[in-house]
Amino acid sequence: MTYDYLAPYLAAIEDALREALDPPDGPVAPLYQMMRYHMGWLNSRFEPEDAPRGKRLRPAMCLLACEAVGGDWRRALPAACSVELIHNFTLLHDDIEDASETRRHRPTAWALWGAPQALNAGDAMWAAARLAALRLSDQGYPAETVLRVARLLEETCLELCGGQYLDLAYEGVEGVSLAEYEQMINGKTAALLDASLAAGAILGGADEAAVAAYRALGRALGLTFQITDDILGVWGDPAVTGKSAASDILEKKKSLPIV
Repeated sequence: MTYDYLAPYLAAIEDALREALDPPDGPVAPLYQMMRYHMGWLNSRFEPEDAPRGKRLRPAMCLLACEAVGGDWRRALPAACSVELIHNFTLLHDDIEDASETRRHRPTAWALWGAPQALNAGDAMWAAARLAALRLSDQGYPAETVLRVARLLEETCLELCGGQYLDLAYEGVEGVSLAEYEQMINGKTAALLDASLAAGAILGGADEAAVAAYRALGRALGLTFQITDDILGVWGDPAVTGKSAASDILEKKKSLPIV
């Protein structure tokens, strides 16, 4: 569901994302077009298409946090763009690691162009995410603030990788405790929502207590989001979710229903 009041934020996010992944002329243009396919802007022939493209939840939360603490959300767009690109580079890699052939009702990038090229596209998107965050300096933020947000996002990427490591490692483990499960989803899902809200609060000029509160809110939302996704991964309708309801079980994922 999209609420009307979010329309200006979502439109601005989409514009910033398109700018960040604007393909150059020349022989490497297909690399960018693969990324743009994954983002839902092109079809597999690299023609314009309005395909399902995710909820843009994380960048929207970043902008809303900035505005809620008294900041101008438009100035935070580079950070919002960065968190969405981070999210999507992990999806490009996740699809390879999980051998998922569909996402959002369409073939995944690796299923179309092979794992090596999809992996490279994910790496390129990570680089684009880092560059997007550094463009906060163009919005007039002091170097210390830009560095703080960039460092937060880099630390978050490392935490995401740790959570994904646990997710993959647990596939070969017979029993996983609830505490181990929570540690895993803290990394693979909650960390980026935490960072999205924290970055917005920082860029809006919030004090340290408020930033900490937004981080805690992001963690709670992230845990809730992943638990809901785990339930849909077993009992969800593939026509709605865009992915198989059997994949988590077949891959021996230690999702919450299994744990």
